[in-house]
Amino acid sequence: MDMTNNKYLELDKKHYLQTFVRYPVTLDYGNGSHVWDVEGKEYIDALGGIAVNVLGHNHPKLVKAIQEQVSKLIHISNFYLSKPQAELSQKLVNISGLDRVFFSNSGAESVEGAIKIARKYAHSIGRGGEIISFKGSFHGRTLATIAATGKKEMQKGFEPIPGGFQNIPFNDIKAVKAIASKETAAFIIEPIQGEGGINLVNEHFIKELRSFCDEQNIVLIFDEIQCGIGRTGKMFANEHFGVKPDVMTLAKALGGGVPIGAILSNQKVSSAIEFGDHGTTFGGNPLACAAGLAVLEVIEDEDLLINAREKEQWLKNKITGLNLPGFKEIRGKGLMTGIEFDFETKPLVAKMLEKGVLANATAGNVLRLLPALNIKTHDLEKIIEVLVESIEDIK
Repeated sequence: MDMTNNKYLELDKKHYLQTFVRYPVTLDYGNGSHVWDVEGKEYIDALGGIAVNVLGHNHPKLVKAIQEQVSKLIHISNFYLSKPQAELSQKLVNISGLDRVFFSNSGAESVEGAIKIARKYAHSIGRGGEIISFKGSFHGRTLATIAATGKKEMQKGFEPIPGGFQNIPFNDIKAVKAIASKETAAFIIEPIQGEGGINLVNEHFIKELRSFCDEQNIVLIFDEIQCGIGRTGKMFANEHFGVKPDVMTLAKALGGGVPIGAILSNQKVSSAIEFGDHGTTFGGNPLACAAGLAVLEVIEDEDLLINAREKEQWLKNKITGLNLPGFKEIRGKGLMTGIEFDFETKPLVAKMLEKGVLANATAGNVLRLLPALNIKTHDLEKIIEVLVESIEDIK
């Protein structure tokens, strides 16, 4: 018997832990920037698995790399080394300018590891272990990362929340200097806040923050889980601002859909880590690392950074020229786009889904678009067409 979207939704409600408010769609397969549900309906994917599917779906080079690696090795213990892990480590060090890599399975794991590295270094030089983050940030859903995220609604019911975390206003150097003390181990910041509404760090602020951390010997962590790996038209978002962190966290796009995270760190802070200080079973397995290598190679070979920057300009020109009802602002870099309105955008996203476009609402009144870096202009044109129609319908 053919299964429908609703039948799968019933299975989900019966068996899966109910933590997600699902849209009534069960996706079955994809190609490029298009996906199809189990009933055969086609959609343009402007969400990209929340900034994960940078190459779209079913990219032949990524598929081939995964297939070839599956036939060799999927997993080995980190007691041993694999070729893909060694090669991906070298590649990430070369393109980031940082010195060391540790592989994890997710963004939250990467942030947890970054916190451990920062605290170990801080303790080695006589500082405390406090981690300072910024309002509007999102760093994950483990206990430590919801403490770093600083959103009370995410912490409710999970008390006691781990200590040693504080949250201050974004882009405010006075707040940075006021809160810093001998207890401060690190500042953690997203160069472009994703869940917070596609908020860009101020270039003057981030440079002042870097200088201040250097003066005080405080670790500076960049969370590039959403804005890294080509998303912004540069391989890493920090390149837009000319500032290098001590530690950088990656995940999402790195595997093109295969779960992998990474922590990159400079030699200064890395030197505090000793054998046994951190570990992972699945992190850096051969399959995930082979996928990561393929993603980076395709981004370079197909000039996807240039494509992302060109599409950014096209989108901004198109949106600002439309005079959309309730439109306030479009912001972002590359294909990390936030379109702010004077109304809640969840109903807009639901209407766009009905009309065959996957998008996302974040920060209440922001429509977030995170399509593949190789998305075609005609697909973007269709997305905008659906956006206009959907606003008319909900208004």
